[in-house]
Amino acid sequence: MKAIINAKIFDYENFHENYYIIFDKKIIDIGSMENFKGAPQTIDAKGNFVLPGFVIGHTHIYSTFARGLNLPFNPLNFKDILTQLWWKLDSQLAKEENYYSALVAGIEFIKNGVTTVIDHHASGLQIKGSLNTLKKALCDEVGLRGIFCFETSDRFNVDECIEENLEFLKTRSEMHVGLFGLHASLSLSDNTLEKVSKLYKGPIHIHTAESIDDVEDSLSKYGLRVIPRLEKFGLLRENSILAHCVHTSEEELELISKNNCFVALNVTSNMNNAVGLPNYKLMKKHNVKVIAGNDGLGFNFARELLNLYFSMKLKGNSPLSFSFDDLKSIISNTYEIASKHLNVKLGKIKPGYAADLIIVPYTPPTPLNSENAFGHVIYGLFDNFRPSHVIVNGKILMQNYETNLQVNEIYKQARKVAEYLWKKLNK
Repeated sequence: MKAIINAKIFDYENFHENYYIIFDKKIIDIGSMENFKGAPQTIDAKGNFVLPGFVIGHTHIYSTFARGLNLPFNPLNFKDILTQLWWKLDSQLAKEENYYSALVAGIEFIKNGVTTVIDHHASGLQIKGSLNTLKKALCDEVGLRGIFCFETSDRFNVDECIEENLEFLKTRSEMHVGLFGLHASLSLSDNTLEKVSKLYKGPIHIHTAESIDDVEDSLSKYGLRVIPRLEKFGLLRENSILAHCVHTSEEELELISKNNCFVALNVTSNMNNAVGLPNYKLMKKHNVKVIAGNDGLGFNFARELLNLYFSMKLKGNSPLSFSFDDLKSIISNTYEIASKHLNVKLGKIKPGYAADLIIVPYTPPTPLNSENAFGHVIYGLFDNFRPSHVIVNGKILMQNYETNLQVNEIYKQARKVAEYLWKKLNK
């Protein structure tokens, strides 16, 4: 049993000053410091914020080794971005690249206060066994929670993709679980979608209408927009994750809402790829549950939430078009979908919830109270977000900015693996 003492607790709903948190794998008790009776091990928050660890609703661990990669790159559309960069990269990923990508990503996630990762994976040279490779690195060795899938695509051996997803789905715990991964409509034939629909009946994780290319491809080949095409094959299942939905119509959003799917927004990636921005106002109108991801673009999730907050105001053409409550709702939904899949309560600092906690130093220059705490988080804490402590499942993964891992050795080996990968890509 451990305790965090002298904490400013904030879980995006409740704010408490000068509190303690007693926990093991789950939170046992919280209360005012004047009632604290002691614990075998204490961590002094020193009056700083204690928040629930972040959940990333959609990411790509395999993008880790793209940092600094220099390939010929002159895209005219989104399909060109895929073929000139991402499909080249993932086609050459084997077991060692997957393993070190996940180790490095795990360390970077810890440093940025991320405690649960919903990953969408692809690796052409290791399909079968790849999800266990990620789980071994990210969950078993680093200590984070992970929700993994392999992106089934006609670019790969479809039967192997399906088998990998189904095999990984057989094992689960409160630390890891599988989803069924599909890439996107533009890389999936009717035959593949029909095969998946027959062999698997649970929720999926797929890119949907990220760019106009995906929509135009679906219309020209199949006479349907992306979401109705998935509906045709019965793939809009409850608790599925549909990433992006930048180019979805109101009718499509109604279908998503009706089928109780979640939409993962990844606005920084959308801006980087110049594919447009999602229409949160319409999603809200149709009661679509929206979560936040980063599409594998970096690890600083506080930055992603800030970009989401500001870009949705721009998209709505009004400073009032996206509110604190809207962002809180998205953060809450992201905890909800991860909780559903992992079967563990995430996202609140209350008894019975998982002890996935981060301590983030912050000295307020203006008065701080329950009424304005989220304003301090958005305009202060997230602007310079550097957790000092990270705890997952009650285990301290980072203390005073130091992790339990051999970081220098891992990064040294990762550079060697990346160098070998880059040589393959530049042949």
